[in-house]
Amino acid sequence: MAIMHPAANMRTAPDKGATGEAAVEPPAGRAAQRRPAYIAQAVSYVIDGAILFAYASIGVTTVTTGLVYLTLRLAVVGVAFFLSETRVTDRLRDHYLFVPLSLVSITIQIGAIYLVPQIGFYFIAIIFVVLGFGALRMSARQTGIVWAYATLGLAVLFLMTDKPIGIPMADATERTLALACFVSTLARCAGAGLYGSSMRELLYRRSNALAAANARIEELAQIDELTGAYNRRYIMKYLGEKITRIQHGAHGSVALIDLDHFKRINDRFGHPVGDEVLRRFARAIFTNIRMIDKLGRYGGEEFLLVLPDTNTDQALQIVERLRSIVAEMDWSKVAPDLTLTISAGISEIASNDTPEDLLARADRALYRAKDAGRNRVLAAAQRRRFG
Repeated sequence: MAIMHPAANMRTAPDKGATGEAAVEPPAGRAAQRRPAYIAQAVSYVIDGAILFAYASIGVTTVTTGLVYLTLRLAVVGVAFFLSETRVTDRLRDHYLFVPLSLVSITIQIGAIYLVPQIGFYFIAIIFVVLGFGALRMSARQTGIVWAYATLGLAVLFLMTDKPIGIPMADATERTLALACFVSTLARCAGAGLYGSSMRELLYRRSNALAAANARIEELAQIDELTGAYNRRYIMKYLGEKITRIQHGAHGSVALIDLDHFKRINDRFGHPVGDEVLRRFARAIFTNIRMIDKLGRYGGEEFLLVLPDTNTDQALQIVERLRSIVAEMDWSKVAPDLTLTISAGISEIASNDTPEDLLARADRALYRAKDAGRNRVLAAAQRRRFG
């Protein structure tokens, strides 16, 4: 029977000193994540201040209005930035402070509309920007609270005051400034969209990293750390599933493989050499079995090889070849004068087998192989498969 060399079976024990490709990089500190958001807010407020000063230069409003507005906005974001950098907000669920910042910002806009109604259109536009950015980070409930607060404030202005909220359009200069207001507002709305896109990209990357990490964790939960073979729990689970899938006419076999006189190797050469023997043995088996075959460490120096779609005669050929390969390996590279042989017992799966019945037959065949002098492969008497 031809022996395949599947890359999928070329597993080795995990390297404790290496970081796998699936390892998840530790996330940056929350303060570092918040910093760009606060800087962007500060830049936005400076743009607002520049527009107010431009309106003051043509007499629509006063310089004091621009100074007070800009000072308030920068003071609020400055406090938030300070709390962020000192990690005070790390313990909060809304660690960006989007809800309180949005409420304070909307309050400032409502006040500005009331005090400077002649350019009230611009402050209303800014409320849209505030809601747009906030909604990217806030929950549905939080967004609803902020929206309700903005709606209530505008309703009071529109329905309970007689302030003539305007948009100066008397001459070319005022029209140009109005255009600048809308262009800057649209730019920040577009920025909110880009920010949302970057957040989605970040979440996508983190989701992939998490999926890779989970896959690695699942793999490690299935694999024996020393040899890279499947651990006992997984190989027994796989064997149980394989037995339940045996259908009429299908075949499958198992081999219990024992490393001969392994205790002597540990006693003579030491446990580090014994561990290296186990690793090299497992690699030799992986290199010379089919992709569908499964090798698990059953316990100590004993391994369980599950051979799907294989009857007793075919299993004998496969395991006998593995025995020859192990016996012919140059083990002196591990330790001088070191040799290694294996013994194996084979049992074919019957349709009404339990894992315990199957392994008991393989175990009896293994002990017969040991009693016959070791370094040999014997098969258990075949049980009736059906009926």
